[in-house]
Amino acid sequence: MAEVNLTAQTRNEFGKGAARRTRREGLVPGVVYGHGAEPVHVSLPGHALMMALKTPNVLIGLDIAGKSHLVIPKAVQRDPLKGFLEHVDLLAVKHGEKVDVEVVVHVEGDLAPGSNLLEYVMNTLRIQAEATNIPESVTVSIAGMDAGASVFAKDIPLPEGSSLVDDPEAIVLQVVAAKVEEAATAEEGAEA
Repeated sequence: MAEVNLTAQTRNEFGKGAARRTRREGLVPGVVYGHGAEPVHVSLPGHALMMALKTPNVLIGLDIAGKSHLVIPKAVQRDPLKGFLEHVDLLAVKHGEKVDVEVVVHVEGDLAPGSNLLEYVMNTLRIQAEATNIPESVTVSIAGMDAGASVFAKDIPLPEGSSLVDDPEAIVLQVVAAKVEEAATAEEGAEA
């Protein structure tokens, strides 16, 4: 995963009014914390941060007053109506450090012929990976799966150096038979 570099300014005004002034200037208020250090309150460039956050679990090289920090987004708050960034919490990480993150589960392949539906029980999977090598997603094959089949968390192949944090016996995907067609067929038989 590529690293995105941003320059941040420290901020010493806090509260709702100060946050609104910061956002009016095109900046996003945020906090950098981790490794037992005191939290650092920063203002980040709004558009550049929004573009960086389009990549899940992005690694950000943050320059704060001449000092560089590696961070990953921990919590992002958006305006519920307009969608712009309101605040971001960033977790400081180091090279080689393991972090717990959520990655998106993607599927490939086609289900067995018939009227089967794929149900996502979990859209994301919690894994532990090196902070500088966090995968964007994990992929699992559903080729040929028939109704009643399930994919457990332990069955999903993880990238090298990653380990599963979620319960290995948790169901991530399951194939169910579509009942809409069965009901339509039963109605047709009753009419005849």
